[in-house]
Amino acid sequence: MRILQLVGSPTSDFFCELSELYARGSIDALHDPDAYAFAIAHLSPDGTWRFPQALTAEALQRAHGQTLAEAIATIAQLRIDLAVPQMFCERGMTNVRALLELLAIPYLGNRPLQMALAADKAKAKAIVAAAGVRVARSEFAQRGEPTCLPFPVVVKPNTSDNSAGVSLVTSAQAYAHAVETAFEYSESVLVEEYIALGREVRCGTVDRHGEIVCLPLEEYFVDSNTRPIRRAVDKLKRGDGNDLTLAAKTASESWIVPVADPIVPAVWDAARRCHAALGCRQYGLFDFRIDPQGRPFFLEAGLYCSFAPQSVIVTMMEAAGTPLRRFFAEAVERLIAARAAV
Repeated sequence: MRILQLVGSPTSDFFCELSELYARGSIDALHDPDAYAFAIAHLSPDGTWRFPQALTAEALQRAHGQTLAEAIATIAQLRIDLAVPQMFCERGMTNVRALLELLAIPYLGNRPLQMALAADKAKAKAIVAAAGVRVARSEFAQRGEPTCLPFPVVVKPNTSDNSAGVSLVTSAQAYAHAVETAFEYSESVLVEEYIALGREVRCGTVDRHGEIVCLPLEEYFVDSNTRPIRRAVDKLKRGDGNDLTLAAKTASESWIVPVADPIVPAVWDAARRCHAALGCRQYGLFDFRIDPQGRPFFLEAGLYCSFAPQSVIVTMMEAAGTPLRRFFAEAVERLIAARAAV
């Protein structure tokens, strides 16, 4: 089976590097010449497409740059059976997935509409709230105007990931600066009421035989005094060689919550509602803030899985007893079966 790993970013060097990080992990972990032949389509922020033999700087440099029209012709020649989208910027999650649909290439994961809804925090909150999921009170920030919400508040870009530009604001004096910082990352900015800790967890969902199945929760280290919210530095960081690494993948930063934990049923109920309300396909991933009373509040949705060992849904699946290779094989089989049934 010929599988296309769709890598890079049409908008950002950072998202390009993040995509490469996950795609390398996926290709290495799923390497099985008897089952899969991986091809790589890499899109750079300057709009250049490349088809390297590997995801190394040297291989990318050697690969001939192509225009979109040339890349489409190359993809047609590769006779791809299905694709694994690995892009995390908004255009990569939407426009490039739409390109796969135009080329009639089946792909794992959610469709462009669902990715666009999840990328817009305000829209995602409105949709899941209508489905009965708790959300924090919020409003759009306006430059030069005070917030109507009482402090403390969380100021965040409406369409940015990885906590970039997010601030916890405790006074009116700090509010304007936080809003300006958030506007550096998005054309719209949300101001949300601060949900006291509590805990912070993430819940993955997968479609299994027409049922939305919830996976073991992953919990993240937060503390009322030292880390009241998760910041960008708590999620991604630079290693000794300036390579991008995942900061939350240590036992002290994140861990799997036992299924018997009393918060699990409420989070699972909320996650199922989110999955259905947003129209997720194959899988979903949802962040929740748990208040001191144990009530989950939806924070945001991240509707992607890279099928790499460091992918959150993969970690959750393995905690549930399904190793990565079996999870990937089952996802491929279900996608092919669904397509054949149409």
